[in-house]
Amino acid sequence: MNIEKKIWSENFQKIVSGKKNTEIRLADFNLKVGDTLTLREYNPKTKKYTGRFIAREVKKLNKVDLLSIYKPKDIKKYGIYLIQLE
Repeated sequence: MNIEKKIWSENFQKIVSGKKNTEIRLADFNLKVGDTLTLREYNPKTKKYTGRFIAREVKKLNKVDLLSIYKPKDIKKYGIYLIQLE
């Protein structure tokens, strides 16, 4: 299945250049390993899509209930890391 999502230009460029190979998203859609995630570049200043996109196969997928681990105020204060180790 192909899933399309918007991505801001800064993060889009990091994926295109290979500096970023992970993505963290709210799990408000169905996704499984083997699906294709198509990321469409979006400029938040102009509120328009740029026309560029990149499609990648989902290799690994983990769904985590962060609120069962951390307090919402701590998530807001510190943020969340998505760490991929090699």
